[in-house]
Amino acid sequence: MKSAGAQGIQAVDLFCGVGGLTHGLVKAGIGVRAGFDLDPACLYPYEANNPGKFVEADVGATDADKITRFFSDSAVSLLAGCAPCQPFSTYSQSGRSTKRVNDWQLLRHFGRLVNEVQPDLVTMENVPQLAQHSVFSEFLQNLAGYSVSWSVVDAARHGVPQSRKRLVLLASKFGPEYLALPSTSKKIATVRGTIGKLPAIAAGEASDGDNLHVASGLSPLNLKRIRSSIAGGTWRDWPQDLQADCHRRETGATYPSVYGRMEWDKVSPTITTQCFGYGNGRFGHPEQDRAISLREAAMLQTFPRRYKFVPPGDPVKFNVLGRLIGNAVPVRLGQVVGQTLVRHVQELGIGSS
Repeated sequence: MKSAGAQGIQAVDLFCGVGGLTHGLVKAGIGVRAGFDLDPACLYPYEANNPGKFVEADVGATDADKITRFFSDSAVSLLAGCAPCQPFSTYSQSGRSTKRVNDWQLLRHFGRLVNEVQPDLVTMENVPQLAQHSVFSEFLQNLAGYSVSWSVVDAARHGVPQSRKRLVLLASKFGPEYLALPSTSKKIATVRGTIGKLPAIAAGEASDGDNLHVASGLSPLNLKRIRSSIAGGTWRDWPQDLQADCHRRETGATYPSVYGRMEWDKVSPTITTQCFGYGNGRFGHPEQDRAISLREAAMLQTFPRRYKFVPPGDPVKFNVLGRLIGNAVPVRLGQVVGQTLVRHVQELGIGSS
């Protein structure tokens, strides 16, 4: 049996983005050596907050040698990643994959690299809908020889202050024992507990001490609308003269979650790439008359309060940062995955004499 030695688990994170999964794995005690992503905007936040090297590369054009050079023979190897599936994600709209022909190519390349690299451990996070598609069965076929555990989990049950359901897969060459994620966290994290102590700001303003704690501006009409909104409510709470024509039509009844405020003592809705816009979902601040700031979005994704996203002196761009934050794996979910894999290796005595 392979010895983990003093180096423990060493990981490479594919489709790493700004490092949400990487940061969670590191917090769990896993040595993440590198993150691969084709978006150059991810380089600074990835390397400024994590010990691994950022490799700007298209995973579809990456071969095994480019990955295995980050693994030491004495360590347990982990290949990790969230391979975006274009039919269900914003990856294809972000400029990161405009030349893709096959909707499922990214996940297929992940499976190909599992086959070529043959890491000791694999973890994959994705959208729940993936389980109903044949490409998931194809991915599982690449895991012949591995023990596999997967389930659709609600991140809120694992300490993420957000309603976010994801498919999480763990695979190991060491056996099935201790491989499943824990069923739930002891305590649900809330919006209040996560962002409640940040300085108050107005729409269109930024905090003096944190340029990421910045809120998008509101038109005069939307400012009236948010002032008429209650926490947990919808546009139906507004006076009729503030409602849009599309809302008043019968078809508008199917969109109750736009133009809403979050609730302090509940989890937030799923943080998306457009979460900085008040009209894009229930992204209004619980009591301040604005949408949540980029920093608040990042914290609801469980990035640390001081996680660095923009090089000093560079402008903060809502569309870029919203995309990077919304597409990230919540750090806390990555930590739970990492803790599960660390326990799996330790309980099986990998590395013991």
